[in-house]
Amino acid sequence: MKHELNIWVVGGDLRQAKLAQLLVKDGHTVHTYALGQPGEPVPGLVAEDSLSHVDRADCVILPLTVSAGNGMLNAPLSLSEHPIAPVLDRLSPRQFVCGGRVDGETEVLARERGLTIHDYFAREELAVANAVPTAEGAVQLAMERLPITIHGARVLVIGFGRVGRLTAQRFQALGARVSVAARRYDHLAWAQAMGFGGEHLANLKEWLCGYDLIVNTVPAQVLGREELEDVRPDCLILDLASKPGGVDLGAAGALDITVIWALALPGKVAPVTAGAAIRDTIYNMLREIGM
Repeated sequence: MKHELNIWVVGGDLRQAKLAQLLVKDGHTVHTYALGQPGEPVPGLVAEDSLSHVDRADCVILPLTVSAGNGMLNAPLSLSEHPIAPVLDRLSPRQFVCGGRVDGETEVLARERGLTIHDYFAREELAVANAVPTAEGAVQLAMERLPITIHGARVLVIGFGRVGRLTAQRFQALGARVSVAARRYDHLAWAQAMGFGGEHLANLKEWLCGYDLIVNTVPAQVLGREELEDVRPDCLILDLASKPGGVDLGAAGALDITVIWALALPGKVAPVTAGAAIRDTIYNMLREIGM
């Protein structure tokens, strides 16, 4: 990788804001667009109000996720909306363009312009790194919202992938009695080997009534009306899954069950750590192509 790159960070939340600052500290020339103004001036970081000079960039970093829906750039820190198509119009195939969770519509827009958007969120190293603040954020939310201590609480973690595994470990370390529900039998075997109770996901509706906290990590509906009818009214449900989530929110509301759909936790609870993880992943991608 070159000692110094011209990098543009376009759109995003606090993760991208911290990412830009970290890139400056590493000695790169960094410009931001649609990312709001930094709280205090950062030497070497230039907040742009247009993309007129983005053609000089070696690397353009789009947000995680790239799209906010309806063809708009995900730019919650910006005071205005930004359609994705005009942003892509200013880029060229010679540039390394990357983004997180690149949706199909954005991919089509990029291909029409001869661009490839490299998905940094598809990288395993970033998925693992993001699982840590997600798990810690789940603990934080549980402590804030439960009327009991984590120690001694009965906790069910649905799904035993990266996030599920780390979440179960964090709650177990605090003295919770943790069980795991998973579809894959190898995941159930690992859960049991690590000291967790376990049950197949297909049997959820038969044994949900005993939990103080349910944490879902599966990005598909696993807690529908039938399952939720077995949940205690005072049970807290944390849904850590990305869209479309794993909980029937309408049914939960009708049953007066508290559900927190905690999207993008890394950017909310640990933006510096999350930004550093994105930076390191992008560096790995750049090294692989010889930049």
